[in-house]
Amino acid sequence: MKVVSFNVNSLRARLKILLDWIEKESPDVLCLQETKVHDNSFPKKEFEKIGLYVIFRGKKTFNGVAILSKIPFEDTLYGFEDGSEATRLISARIKGINIVNTYVPQGFHPLSERFREKLDWLQRLYYYFKEKYNPRMPIIWTGDFNIAPEPKDVYDPELLKGHVGFHPDEHAVLQKFKNWGFVDVFRLHNSEGGHYTFWDYTIRNAVKKGMGWRIDHIWATQVIAEKSIRAWIDIRPRLLQKPSDHTPVIAEFKI
Repeated sequence: MKVVSFNVNSLRARLKILLDWIEKESPDVLCLQETKVHDNSFPKKEFEKIGLYVIFRGKKTFNGVAILSKIPFEDTLYGFEDGSEATRLISARIKGINIVNTYVPQGFHPLSERFREKLDWLQRLYYYFKEKYNPRMPIIWTGDFNIAPEPKDVYDPELLKGHVGFHPDEHAVLQKFKNWGFVDVFRLHNSEGGHYTFWDYTIRNAVKKGMGWRIDHIWATQVIAEKSIRAWIDIRPRLLQKPSDHTPVIAEFKI
């Protein structure tokens, strides 16, 4: 099973890039974030024409999540248990595996209220996992976490330390997920630094200069992580004309 997480930063703007990439890579499960499209305008038929099942929730101009799958969904859930935050959290059970796709709030600035809201959102997600699942269950958690977990996940850890996305408070919350039972699947197969999934548009030639962040992730509980064969980041979509500022992260599982 090939599982992908990709923040497309506007699905309609990136639709051709995405469809071409799907044709070449043929993922089994593709989790999208920041689709920025209202449900009434979601290009569902474009994906159904190529044999994919689709679930989604979104709003115009911001947020939005979707899961595309070659395999029918056994169960789906939008948002937290009370239905809130459905444009940031969507989940499905596929072949008995719980796929949870998240678009974590960015946080804006460490001194802002939005940063506190980000930490609260992550704390709520932690309890969501703790109350709904247990770490012995097969779970794959994907998404734009908007956090680079380690110094080797950013281009300049000394310069960026304490910035939103690479802040000790964020790392402390993220560690709780690891303590609960999640494994960073990419890091199981790639120990070295210099692998990034996001490059800021405002930095000229950021990709060529290696000025990136690894903030998009595929994590899994141990029962699934141990079935992972490989994991990698495909930088090619970021090098195309009018790309997303993110690029796909992929993990392959022997299931």
